[in-house]
Amino acid sequence: QVQLVESGGGLVQAGGSLRLSCKVSGSISSINAMGWYRQAPGNQREFVARFLSGGAIVYADSAKGRFTLSRDNAEKTAYLQMNSLKPEDTAVYFCTTDWGGRRYWGQGTQVTVAS
Repeated sequence: QVQLVESGGGLVQAGGSLRLSCKVSGSISSINAMGWYRQAPGNQREFVARFLSGGAIVYADSAKGRFTLSRDNAEKTAYLQMNSLKPEDTAVYFCTTDWGGRRYWGQGTQVTVAS
């Protein structure tokens, strides 16, 4: 079994920053497939950023230039540094990873950006 636990969400003013963390535990030996999605009220879950094979990173257009995805393999933790936050970034942020043919999700962390 694989578990993902997000942290770091909160309330921030527009233009501010937050750093989300996602720690993976359980029967998993690689976090190469980790990523982040988000879901705003009334909207579908949407892609934010993820690692690709070989270490490349892909970002949604809305995240490019403002968000940075990184990871600590030894700690099995991925991070999403979010700068220049906008009210439209308000959402529940979920981390995810693929392992053993399955996609696993965390419980989500709320990010609220006040205008």
